[in-house]
Amino acid sequence: MKKLILLLHFLLFTGLLMAQSLSDIQSVKVDNLSDAQVEQLVKRAESSGMNEQQVLAMARERGMPASEVSKLQQRISAIRSGKGNANRNSRDAQYQGRQVEGMEEDEEFDFELGRANDPYKDLSPKQKKIFGYTLFHNRELNFNPSLNVPTPQNYTIGGGDQLLIDIYGASQQSYDLRVSPEGNIMVPNVGPIKVGGSTIASATSRIRSALTQIYAGLGGGNPNTFMELRLGNIRTVSIAMAGELNKPGNYTLPAFASPFNALFAAGGPNENGSFRNIQVFRDSKLLVEIDVYDFLIKGENSSSITLRDNDLIIVPPVRSRVEISGPVRREGFFEMKQGESINDLIAFTGGFKSDAYRERLTVTRSTGAEQRVEDVDAVNYESFNPQDGDTYRVGQILNRFENRVQVSGALMRPGTFALQPGMTLTQLIAKANGLREDAFLNRATLYRTKPDFSLEVLPIDISAVVNGTAEDVVLRREDVLNIPSIYDIREEYYIKISGEVNKPGAFAYGENMKVADIILKAGGFKESASASQIEIARRVKNDVSGKLAEIIRIDVDKNLKVSASDMDVTLMPFDHVIVRRSPGFQREKMVRVEGEVFYPGEYALANANERISDLLKRSGGLNQFAYAKGATLIRRNEFYDAPSENEIKSENLTSVKENVARDSLDRTEFDKLLLERIDMKILEKGGDQSNKKGGLMADDFRKETIIGFVEDDSVETVAIKTQEMIGIDLIAILNNPGGNNDLILQEGDVLSIPKELQTVRMRGEVLYPTTARYREHTNFKSYISRAGGFTEDSRRGRSYVIYANGDVRRTSKFLFFNFFPKVEPGAEIIVPKRPERQPMSAQAYVGLGTSLATLALLINNLTRN
Repeated sequence: MKKLILLLHFLLFTGLLMAQSLSDIQSVKVDNLSDAQVEQLVKRAESSGMNEQQVLAMARERGMPASEVSKLQQRISAIRSGKGNANRNSRDAQYQGRQVEGMEEDEEFDFELGRANDPYKDLSPKQKKIFGYTLFHNRELNFNPSLNVPTPQNYTIGGGDQLLIDIYGASQQSYDLRVSPEGNIMVPNVGPIKVGGSTIASATSRIRSALTQIYAGLGGGNPNTFMELRLGNIRTVSIAMAGELNKPGNYTLPAFASPFNALFAAGGPNENGSFRNIQVFRDSKLLVEIDVYDFLIKGENSSSITLRDNDLIIVPPVRSRVEISGPVRREGFFEMKQGESINDLIAFTGGFKSDAYRERLTVTRSTGAEQRVEDVDAVNYESFNPQDGDTYRVGQILNRFENRVQVSGALMRPGTFALQPGMTLTQLIAKANGLREDAFLNRATLYRTKPDFSLEVLPIDISAVVNGTAEDVVLRREDVLNIPSIYDIREEYYIKISGEVNKPGAFAYGENMKVADIILKAGGFKESASASQIEIARRVKNDVSGKLAEIIRIDVDKNLKVSASDMDVTLMPFDHVIVRRSPGFQREKMVRVEGEVFYPGEYALANANERISDLLKRSGGLNQFAYAKGATLIRRNEFYDAPSENEIKSENLTSVKENVARDSLDRTEFDKLLLERIDMKILEKGGDQSNKKGGLMADDFRKETIIGFVEDDSVETVAIKTQEMIGIDLIAILNNPGGNNDLILQEGDVLSIPKELQTVRMRGEVLYPTTARYREHTNFKSYISRAGGFTEDSRRGRSYVIYANGDVRRTSKFLFFNFFPKVEPGAEIIVPKRPERQPMSAQAYVGLGTSLATLALLINNLTRN
């Protein structure tokens, strides 16, 4: 049962947290995690090879506050002990479907990535906390001695060193000599010279003196020959590393190596090793003690000595180590020397953070039999000496203010101010540079926090307090004064204008505003506006008669001059000004004629009732090649999204802009101003009607209904056409212009008149779909025969013919006889496929047999009766 619950929890929360990434773990709130989420967190960590302590250490290193790490540890312990199960269901229900603070949905802790990016992933949590431990485990840090340095004059020469001697000046010579194990170099024509155990400086003097035997110019008060001594390949030295090291043993290092080089080669002190008392022995005597902290804290390298053969470096066990946690720059374990104080410990940590409480530290100290807690005040930091095993906890400052007051609202400079002793409300207002002109003076609110942290609300008559007629109020800590604006306590006033203006919308209300003013703000009238039919819809107040609005009609001409009778009409807040479209305004509507007419092309409709016959007359009529029976009319349907008026305007203005920019090589002031005006006009959005696409709202409703019907029928892919062919009888139209066949044209109509057609197409369930030459007096079956005849899956009784003009005629049936439609030039014969029949199942046969048997018994009984 327990496993089942865990599985359900995992499935339930797999889309939520575990966390975003280890880089964002500092923002995780443990209280917002359910038991299932914490449990899954631990499981993922264990699958990545991490234990509980490593998870906690990684969370701490990535910036998770110590308090949250402690909570996480408690939650993990409770779940492992089984105590978390009691509250699991309630906690999971509380956080089900809730995104955890600090984490993105559907993201998880990527422990593998976190470990791969951790340069100290091989260290234990305790090792990472030991100050200085990571210095010798940083893969980016290399303590190997540099050999590309000038020859140090204090370098001690030993057997195996390569000495390069250059003679220049009056004489030229070079020597490449190797120091023998006895410490000698053999110079040709001079003999052996003892240099072993000497420094470079003393060896140079000794060699120069010896070479004076063959280069006299090297000596004297005015030499003309000079000598330079350099080191070539330096020897190696064998160093013994012992004590509390990660990799103790004998190491062979370059003779330039320092104790730091040796420590790095040996992996540095181990978990129990000292970083502050590292001893270097030479010839069985203590040569120097190295304190790594001097290098880490001060940058001082007290170990600048070079090592020699048989030197011994011993890392003793740590003598005194303490731990410090809380808001300091570096938390962890620090090694303390005798006589060092808490001030030294704080210096090792890098100092307090800004949110640290510096006046007191809490120390947990072992007495030998038990532990004791001590409080150390800041005045005793210098005199308090840490002991081995001490744990120091630095507290945080309180998240509160000791002298804060705030003021908000209608003041010149609202904000937060320091509370001075005896400071009053009027002094606070003065600090905020006084009241604004729009301040509401009758009542303000002072929010006061009482000693028990409950809220007290005090109403203030600001006008009386400022004028001195009411007693001033002495402020307290955390008081918040709010002085509202007169506009905060009333609805914002505006005027709305819609209809045939260039920039319809809502505008700020101003006193004494006239209709002409709001029209001017709206960019003036459009060409389509009717200035004589402007309506003002005004809100009705305090009227219970059922009246919804007061309608005011006024006349304004194109120059925004109001008629004399309407001069006194002043707009009120929330008025709605409506500018109607002029009934005589019509935008041009284009149709097109293509095919066999004398003048094909686009035509503008001259009248709203212009018909096909009128368009044919304007286009010159049919020419001698026209096939009148094949003429068709192509018309847009409700699925065609006609461009809105604003889109048409923007398209035309853009074309104007492009032509002006192209034609004006040297732009005049007129061209520049024109382009600026066009850019502004293109950005104008217009009103709802100007932005509306398509036709009437009824067309939109039909389109939505059809789309909804198609979706309800679960049709996966439907090719919706935006234009349709309308079959017309052009011969009847020409014989009877204006008759029933002569349709009234609409915008976008295309009248298509083909040439004389001489073929017939056969498609569908025929053996060889093809196109055949039209033959007069040839019937339907003859054309099917030319296509090889019907297939076995053909549905002959549902065959139909599509004529050249778009008309469709299906096969009719009488009794068992099919009457196929007549075929004309340009026609297309379609033979549909017979639908597949589902075979009857065994259950269906049993049901049918049972029904027949029951029917036979019933007939038999009726016959007997």
